[in-house]
This record gives sequence, structure tokens and C-alpha cells, in this order.
Amino acid sequence: MLPLSLLRTAVNHPMLVELKNGETYNGHLVNCDNWMNINLREVICTSRDGDRFWKMPECYIRGSTIKYLRIPDEVIDMVKEDTMQKNRGQGSFRGRGGRGRGGQTGRGGFGGRGGGQRGGRGGSRGAGKQRTD
Repeated sequence: MLPLSLLRTAVNHPMLVELKNGETYNGHLVNCDNWMNINLREVICTSRDGDRFWKMPECYIRGSTIKYLRIPDEVIDMVKEDTMQKNRGQGSFRGRGGRGRGGQTGRGGFGGRGGGQRGGRGGSRGAGKQRTD
């Protein structure tokens, strides 16, 4: 399970975010991007020592400042179900596409490296020098 797919599934769900400086933010996830920058709404911020609280309608948190995220179990279950359904739908493909060994490999239809009568490896031996005995 990838962290970004987990976050994208968690949109509109509550979450707790702890930053590297010790502050915590509780709120509902509005959105996130590829750098794990997130927007929260209905946020309660708690200071590092836990004795001060702020209520904010929304906030933006830079992804590089996040220490960890706490996400509800129901979101994790939703992601697991999604990945199971995707895996069932893919069939038995393996690798990165193409026909694999035995078929045409995309190198001019002849496979392997060079070969043949001219150039490349596997030509006749000693083609560069002629024997003069």
C-alpha cells in the first residue's frame, strides 16, 4: 500500500498529523498532493508541550514537516479492498509488457545482440586479420 494512495483515500476523513517540531493538528483531510502537502479543515492545533490549543477553520501543512499521520482504520480497510479489486482485474500479466522471451523483442525482430554475418558479436573469427602462412 502506497502512502499517497492511502492519503487520497482518506479525503474527507478525520486524521491527526504530528509535525517534526512536536505540534499536532487534528482535522478532516481536504486534499493532498504528490509531495504530501495537505489541507485540513475544522482543525485543532496543539502546542508541542500540550498546554495550548488553537481552533482554525482550515490549515495547510507542508509535507516535508510531517513526522507521522494517524488515519482511521476504516480508511486503511478501504485501501486494502481497492488494491484487492485492482489485483483481481489485472489477470496474469508479468513484467513490463512486451512479448518476453521467444517472441519478437523489439530489436528489429531478430532478438539478442547483433549477431548475423556482419558486425556485432558472433561474426566470423579473426575477421580483422588474414593469415599469411
